[in-house]
Amino acid sequence: MRSMFIDCSRLILTNPIQLNYGVAVTDLDGDGRFEIVVAGFGYPNLILKWDGENLRDVATMELADSLRQAIGVAAADIDGDGQEELYILNSDTFAGRKQFGDRLMDLTDDNWIDLFALPGNRPQSNMTSGRSVIAVDRKGEGYYGFYVANYGGPIRLYELDDDGRLRDMAGQARVNLRTGGRSAVALPLVTEHMDIFAGNEGGPNYLFRNVGGVFEEIGADYGVDDPFNHARGVTVVDNEETGEFALVYGNWEGHHRLFVRDADGRFVDAAPPEMAEPSRVRTVIAADFDNDGCEEVFFNNIGQPNRLFARRDGGWAAVDIGDALEPYGLGTGGAVGDFDEDGHLELLIAHGESAMQPLTLYRARPNPNHWLRVMPLTPFGAPARGAVVQLDAGGRTQRRAIDAGSGYLCQMEPVAHFGLGQAPQIDRVQVRWLDGKVKTIDSPKPDSLLRVEYPGIRWF
Repeated sequence: MRSMFIDCSRLILTNPIQLNYGVAVTDLDGDGRFEIVVAGFGYPNLILKWDGENLRDVATMELADSLRQAIGVAAADIDGDGQEELYILNSDTFAGRKQFGDRLMDLTDDNWIDLFALPGNRPQSNMTSGRSVIAVDRKGEGYYGFYVANYGGPIRLYELDDDGRLRDMAGQARVNLRTGGRSAVALPLVTEHMDIFAGNEGGPNYLFRNVGGVFEEIGADYGVDDPFNHARGVTVVDNEETGEFALVYGNWEGHHRLFVRDADGRFVDAAPPEMAEPSRVRTVIAADFDNDGCEEVFFNNIGQPNRLFARRDGGWAAVDIGDALEPYGLGTGGAVGDFDEDGHLELLIAHGESAMQPLTLYRARPNPNHWLRVMPLTPFGAPARGAVVQLDAGGRTQRRAIDAGSGYLCQMEPVAHFGLGQAPQIDRVQVRWLDGKVKTIDSPKPDSLLRVEYPGIRWF
């Protein structure tokens, strides 16, 4: 079998050698095309946009923000205006209190405004060192908050109140625990609403079950607390055997996990030895890079070769990663997206921490496989992060959750990407929103991007 990835880093026109961390994919300018946000740690944040031939930096001075130390990034529509805002998590200390607060950037009248800098919001600033930030719509209404995995301080959950002011709602939502927060992922995992899995260091992981917009921590009850390891990147994969999502996460120099649900609903570790083998793991990403209809799982390591796993003969096996091996790469973050809009995913990897390195960009080797991309929208027209998309084709069912934040410090594109292999006929696509609303599209056209409006919404 041929190796998976080929190096396309030459397509990044703006690629300074600097310390980079988290990566997020969002449509910042509202033109219907995605940008890649790269967190610069003591260096400018980069906003990379495809210009038809290359990726070039289009960051404004406000977004570049070169005087702070950005580490985690995520986007979501916090105010219901149909446009995603951008949360930039800064961490100038390892743990505890930090010097510079976070940014929450809102595009208003073509100008970027930091909502934390507004007088009424300043007392809410997060002054605790953190790692990851993700989007959470705990009530399923299309209004998102930002969950901040702090390290050595309480978890934050920032939402807008009825007066449009930022408030930390972590206490009301019952997630304001103090821990060594590292990573998080949010989706309907154990309920039909937005649950949260939080990977922690120096203590147990958390699994927050959503009960009417308030969370119950059930990690130990469901078997995912893993208290003697130090979590890093986390993602979910489609477990076709059960019709549910499985958790995949890496432990720093510890055994990595593939948690699947058993008959009693608990999670049990099903990682094969090759996948479980300890490493200096950072970001973990699941995506169908080769459009064969099955997701691959990518482990990004720092100072060690990266790994790639694929479904083979009913199980997971290591496959030839190709150019993305990066044996001397100092990986800190990464994200996937179809940046050039050709129906094939690209993988962008950020590097840094112990030394400055440029970004790298990879594509899967060309193949004739077909695909479909599905982008559900909220009632306000923003990406419906956390919605679940199901595709039926060729006698199989595939499932994807629209990413609200995952990997480690990162957030993927808000699209359900499905490979179709050599059989392009699609029976149906079903989208389930976080409030339980469902829409079914019969026989959608393959090799296309399908934007799915919230039921009952008509845009004029």
